[in-house]
Amino acid sequence: MSNGNLLKGKKGIIFGALDEKSIAWKVAERCYEEGAMFTLTNAPVALRMGVINQLAEKCKTQVIPADATSETDLDNLFSKSMEILGGKVDFVLHSIGMSPNVRKDKHYTALNYDFFHKTLDVSALSLHKTLQVAMKQDAINEWGSVVALSYVAAQRVFPDYNDMGDAKAMLESIARSFGYHYGVKKKVRVNTISQSPTPTTAGAGVKGFDDFIAFAHAMSPLGNASALDCANYCVALFSDLTKFVTMQNLFHDGGFSNTGFSEAAMALMK
Repeated sequence: MSNGNLLKGKKGIIFGALDEKSIAWKVAERCYEEGAMFTLTNAPVALRMGVINQLAEKCKTQVIPADATSETDLDNLFSKSMEILGGKVDFVLHSIGMSPNVRKDKHYTALNYDFFHKTLDVSALSLHKTLQVAMKQDAINEWGSVVALSYVAAQRVFPDYNDMGDAKAMLESIARSFGYHYGVKKKVRVNTISQSPTPTTAGAGVKGFDDFIAFAHAMSPLGNASALDCANYCVALFSDLTKFVTMQNLFHDGGFSNTGFSEAAMALMK
């Protein structure tokens, strides 16, 4: 752990904190501990379900409701955040993902396409909209950092991850493409973190999730990375220690993504 000054003087916006299990919740706690100021945001429907106001109180900040698929809401989010924080932001966490097809148990080969559009809009296009609004408002300082949370299903097939795999592939592509343009224009860096399966409220919606967490843990030489460890990695990417890291998909998964098989995983199958 650092001495609590890694993000001193930095300002940000954190999307997606729902409850204490959320990675975004842990990111907010760690950013606060490292000296950052930030606003919190989530979709109005999620705010009714969650307990985000407790987090806001703890981090001495405010919650701004915003539907990340709405440019109007995002416009309001960035201008209000700059008002509250007293200037442009230095970091943004995009921790957003939702699939109606997964929720309604639609098989990947029998998707509802209206649902599929919604999955892509919420889980991927929302990053493009966020970055486009931020650039239009010139809301991120030079050498700022944007991080979006992804998953290895963007590269490999995990059958029950369904259309979210396609959404994460698009999310990573947007981070690369927009990362180029934002880097050239404002030295803003954009990365995705491909995190271990993490027992969050959102993750628990995927079929067979508990079994898969056990399998991934057995497959990874270091075991699964926790939500808190992911938050620490986000803090590092928001800090000035990673100023030249951009347009990357960074695996934070204990080595899972590079492991073909492990003795521990084989033992689970006996």
